[in-house]
Amino acid sequence: MPPHKDEELGSHGPEPDEIDTSAGYELSDVRVTGIVVFLTALAIFVAVTGILCYGIGKVINAQMKKEDGPNSKWTKTAEVRELGNMPSSPELQNKMAELTQQFPSPRVQTDDGNQDVADLHAREDLLLENYTRVEGKPGEVRIPIERAMKLVAQHGLPVAPAVQKGTLMTGDQEPVVAEPLTNGFARTAYELDVEASRAAEAKRPQ
Repeated sequence: MPPHKDEELGSHGPEPDEIDTSAGYELSDVRVTGIVVFLTALAIFVAVTGILCYGIGKVINAQMKKEDGPNSKWTKTAEVRELGNMPSSPELQNKMAELTQQFPSPRVQTDDGNQDVADLHAREDLLLENYTRVEGKPGEVRIPIERAMKLVAQHGLPVAPAVQKGTLMTGDQEPVVAEPLTNGFARTAYELDVEASRAAEAKRPQ
């Protein structure tokens, strides 16, 4: 019985030709056809994309011009190069400075608010240390805080009526009022620096 064809070729098919590596480089030429086809397809794709973008831009511009209507003196595009540089006007600059000063508060602070806080505390000191009238309430006068403390120390505070205490529920506790650690008023670092500089100037010999 003659051997089968597959048995003659072997299980893996015909053996490949041996590659000659004695030259040290590829002996066959590069196939230029594939490169030419790729570059041609790329050029066609770029050209078609450019034509589509140009056409879409034309359609969008035509639609915008249709919605805007014909050009008039109010819609005409101004040529900035023909206008040139506008000359500076001292009157206009002074007017802008006046408007800036008259701008309603709160305005943008230029010194991180240090002077504003110092002015606020100065106004508070005037109210706390002097007799002042209460606006809108004729016959009422504010007294200095030192005088108010003396009056409270002499006559005491009005006693509030006793509050009836109810039965505490399980886990409840009576509230405890702790004394405040501060009087609620503290000078800023800016004010402390200003006071320290003034004290140093006062101690200097004249």
